Amino acid sequence: MAKINRRYIDKNWAVILIRGILAALFGCFALFGGMTNIENAVAMISVFLLFIGIIDSVTALYNSNKKHGWINSIIDALVDVAAAMALLFFARNDLTNTVVILSIYTVVSGAIDIFHGFLSTVDPTDRFIKILVGICGCIVGIVILNAGGFEKTTFIRFFGAYLLVVGVTSMIYSVHNRSQNIEDKIARKQAYKNRKKSK
Repeated sequence: MAKINRRYIDKNWAVILIRGILAALFGCFALFGGMTNIENAVAMISVFLLFIGIIDSVTALYNSNKKHGWINSIIDALVDVAAAMALLFFARNDLTNTVVILSIYTVVSGAIDIFHGFLSTVDPTDRFIKILVGICGCIVGIVILNAGGFEKTTFIRFFGAYLLVVGVTSMIYSVHNRSQNIEDKIARKQAYKNRKKSK
């Protein structure tokens, strides 16, 4: 996976914020929406994953021009789209398949976040948030797999809780990156002024 420059991550805080808001909204809907119809719930989650996959794909195209971490965005997009397609074509009213697909997706997404945290970022706060979300994903994925035997929509609520965690941490992450971006701009302007004075 590609190393991503911290300054580049900070400049893309708005993309992280959008993903966070979407994840939080869908998380709240899955957690508190009182979904009893599995087919509707699966359709909504599939739409969410497809939308996130599109955002990641566009980000990957943009990143490929800038040569900053586009491989990471491609991997995220492929995982999101693959999960959405699997839910649409293999789950439908099949509770077992839905549980298995969501648990695999959550664990894989968590593992990717952990790898991103260790390998892709250089900022300690970025690393901490990525690893924290990744660990949550792996734990919740295992919980979802074991929740299929309970009430019909329990696993959907667990998945909603995971999305809520992802959404809130992403929004915190984006605010942190925005503040770093502003500080970096100020520091560069000051350095430019100092260079002009020294000449």
